[in-house]
Amino acid sequence: MTIKDGDTIKIEYKGKLDDGSVFDSSESHGQPLEFTVGSGHVIKGFEEAVKGLEEGDEKEFKLEPAEAYGEYKDDLVDTVSRDLVQGDMEMEVGKTFIVQTPQGQQIPAKVIDLTDDEVTFDLNHPLAGKALTFDIKVVDV
Repeated sequence: MTIKDGDTIKIEYKGKLDDGSVFDSSESHGQPLEFTVGSGHVIKGFEEAVKGLEEGDEKEFKLEPAEAYGEYKDDLVDTVSRDLVQGDMEMEVGKTFIVQTPQGQQIPAKVIDLTDDEVTFDLNHPLAGKALTFDIKVVDV
């Protein structure tokens, strides 16, 4: 059975950056990744790469940033007054918080700079601007 839109599949995977470091794997989650192809639950490039494969197939593929989490956008870095940050939040550079947009969407915001008066947040996805290489094996279709 060849994988197509609408199929629910299970995949073992390992995701690596260009330097060879592993950023995610099904092994680290203790189970294969299960998703319905075409549902938008995984990045678009990943969905496209599994189409046409069959149970038992193995594949390595590389996704450029546009096919994964997008390019890094400088306009998603913002500096705000510390007065605008909830007083009970302990701020430190490198710490990530979940913030809510005016539209209600929740997104991670990483503190990248901190002064007595201001906090600079990076709202880019941690993998934005990075090429991703995946080794996958289809375990169930």
